[in-house]
Amino acid sequence: MKSKEKSSFHESHLTAALFSKEYAEDFLRLLVMYRDISASEAASRLNIHIKTAQDFLEGLETAAILIKREVAEGKRPYFRYSLKEKTVNIIFDLNELYNPKAQTATASWKIKERKHSGALFKEGRQERISSVHVFEGSGRSRQERRYSLNERQGKFLFFLPFPSEKPSSVWDIMRKAGLDEDCLPEIQDMVNVLLDHGVIEKTA
Repeated sequence: MKSKEKSSFHESHLTAALFSKEYAEDFLRLLVMYRDISASEAASRLNIHIKTAQDFLEGLETAAILIKREVAEGKRPYFRYSLKEKTVNIIFDLNELYNPKAQTATASWKIKERKHSGALFKEGRQERISSVHVFEGSGRSRQERRYSLNERQGKFLFFLPFPSEKPSSVWDIMRKAGLDEDCLPEIQDMVNVLLDHGVIEKTA
């Protein structure tokens, strides 16, 4: 298969999931050996359900690995499948998983610790927070969720304004913590998590 130079992460994930099926190797071996094959032929040969075979073939056809051809034998038409090529490349473009342009907006957010959030900040060494403990639910179903922080995130939270203080921008807090711009993605991730849990609040 001569794939595109870049394939979306989702499409590559679906293709990789097909190749991870326990019957994938035997199924693909048939596709290499046979000029073409139908779902019922493959199912009987591999002793799997015809729906399983059909889904596998359709998935490979969607991934542009197979060619699907409709044939008419008797009264009822059906499909036969054949390999496009015998070399398959699956490309994961990890750049698609994070948009660096979103950093600009995050850096200007003004945030501070939310009053009565119920979260517990555990202090570590040298002006840093080592972990944040968030409590979810209520009563007997109340559970603790612990977030371990790396050194940059810990330093950032150490300088996070208290509920009684005025909020500061993410970038100003980073400067106080001695962090450079390259740290912003991991700070952004941690800030979003704590916003979701109501541990910090954003005023702008």
